[in-house]
Amino acid sequence: VITRPEMEIGRYHWMYRSSRPHRYHHVPALRGNISPLGIQGCFECCIKCLGGVPYASLVATILCFSGVALFCGCGHVALTGTVSILEQHFSTTASDHALLSEVIQLMQYVIYGIASFFFLYGIILLAEGFYTTSAVKELHGEFKTTACGRCISGMFVFLTYVLGVAWLGVFGFSAVPVFMFYNIWSTCEVIRSLQTNVTIPGDQICVDIRQYGIIPWNAVPGKACGPILENICNTNEFYMSYHLFIVACAGAGATVIALIHFLMILSSNWAYLKDASKMQAYQDIKAKEEQELQDIQSRSKEQLNSYT
Repeated sequence: VITRPEMEIGRYHWMYRSSRPHRYHHVPALRGNISPLGIQGCFECCIKCLGGVPYASLVATILCFSGVALFCGCGHVALTGTVSILEQHFSTTASDHALLSEVIQLMQYVIYGIASFFFLYGIILLAEGFYTTSAVKELHGEFKTTACGRCISGMFVFLTYVLGVAWLGVFGFSAVPVFMFYNIWSTCEVIRSLQTNVTIPGDQICVDIRQYGIIPWNAVPGKACGPILENICNTNEFYMSYHLFIVACAGAGATVIALIHFLMILSSNWAYLKDASKMQAYQDIKAKEEQELQDIQSRSKEQLNSYT
């Protein structure tokens, strides 16, 4: 007659092969830089470290830093050149462009804040990429994701989305001075092309800055015509400001692309962390069941020994 403890032991052995007696096999000698004690060599350590680098986050961080640096640096210098052009050629009275000067000075201070904020935010997102990559790589190891870490990842997704929408507005706003300078430059090209044509004098072709709303209508002179406008286009301040505004607009576009890239990375990492938490719950339940079966086995052995 088979007793109940013997049936429990037999059922456990049938369900879990790992509980059967171990058979020892010959272990071949290890080759390469790995020692018999399992210590990895320099090459293996380097490969492991490179495997944990979040390359997508690294590329997005470099693109974000480059875009913000171009926008802030070139935009700051271009705004200074714009004020100088307005004071010398379009608004000789200081009271007429006093409000514009204050707004440009405020924008320059905002540029300082944007550069500092995105430098810190890019480093934080890169660190979050390292954290999430390590969580995914060590999903079946001792690494444990927490609810706080998943909430922080979700918060970064929301904040990056808001910043991306805001930078779309910045990108559109940075295209406005490019459009204005392009109109002035194209007007100067028309004046140069009409110099050989006697029937159409170049003095009748003018650019009125007051129509853009950056200076009031009572500003003197407010507009430039003919040779005066051509001389303005030939100055280094106009040339530098025009091209710097183009580079600043390109930097804003690069920042938008970087934030979209970050948004995709953060969304993917958040999904990975969510799956990791489910896997951890499953492993905890599995470990608990195995522990219960081991307890049943130990109790069954004790009862069997007591019967014998």
